[in-house]
Amino acid sequence: MGLGSGRIAPILPIRVALSPAMNHLLDLLQYYGLAFVFINVLALQAGFPVPAYPTLIVTGALAARGNYSLAALLATAVGASLIADIGWYSVGRRVGGPVLRTLCRISLSPDSCVRQTESIFTRWGAQSLMVAKFIPGFASVATAMAGVLRVPLWRFLPADAIGATLWSGVAIALGYIFRNAIDDVLVVLQEMGKIGLGLIVLAFATYVFWKWLQRRRFIRQLVMDRITVDEVRRLMDEGNIGMVIDVRSPMAQEITGRIPGAVTVDPQNMTFDLVAVEPQSEVVVYCACPNEATAVKVAKALQQHGFKRVRPLHGGIDAWIAAGHDVER
Repeated sequence: MGLGSGRIAPILPIRVALSPAMNHLLDLLQYYGLAFVFINVLALQAGFPVPAYPTLIVTGALAARGNYSLAALLATAVGASLIADIGWYSVGRRVGGPVLRTLCRISLSPDSCVRQTESIFTRWGAQSLMVAKFIPGFASVATAMAGVLRVPLWRFLPADAIGATLWSGVAIALGYIFRNAIDDVLVVLQEMGKIGLGLIVLAFATYVFWKWLQRRRFIRQLVMDRITVDEVRRLMDEGNIGMVIDVRSPMAQEITGRIPGAVTVDPQNMTFDLVAVEPQSEVVVYCACPNEATAVKVAKALQQHGFKRVRPLHGGIDAWIAAGHDVER
């Protein structure tokens, strides 16, 4: 069956009066099942916060009824995923590191986004793409990172295709196996009419609000004096900086380079030698994360160890490079 085929049998017997919104949703799935799946999955993998798993589960139940083939449904979902992923891969190759931070800034959890992706990708490489879509906030960033790191296309495509197939296949299989239970849920939602649709919207809104509250609370914890790039350059020229600390991963440093003379510190294992640094000297900490979150975390830890003049670099390594200063590889 094509993407825009004609009318098919309803997903379930209409035993009650449906709300217009629920009717509209079911009509979309009944009239344009595969096209709706394609657009929904493409939007999700492109970075829009539109859940696609419910659609795949419901259409999996429809496929069990013979409305369209399982192979066509799976191919549609995988194809949409690959189109979006190849797009992010291409942007990553062309733009480089900044695309990762852009993706993380629009994420609901931006402050751990880059480091989580770097950590997983450093450990597993292109193979991490096989499970990327099952990890919230990882999929789009991982495909872009593959482009930034110049992973060969012949390695990227098979791993990404396997990941897209597994991710889509699990949802479709759930719908196929539990088609009767899905019918029951839809009947309940239909009988509840607008209340049922409202519950779905309320659950999604509650999730977004909770993540927003977490972000607000986290940002309040980041209140701390910053040092500007110009100040750092002046202090370095005067020889008045005790230490410059880079808290990014080795992978991130390979991509952009680091401030000359900077010392690498792992924020998760801060066992570095500061014996030679005077507690009253200026210590600068920088990262490449939104809100200088990781740099602030390390700076506050240093303050707890007695250092008085510790400041995160405002804008991080991006601001340093944008100002035209040299980096070392």
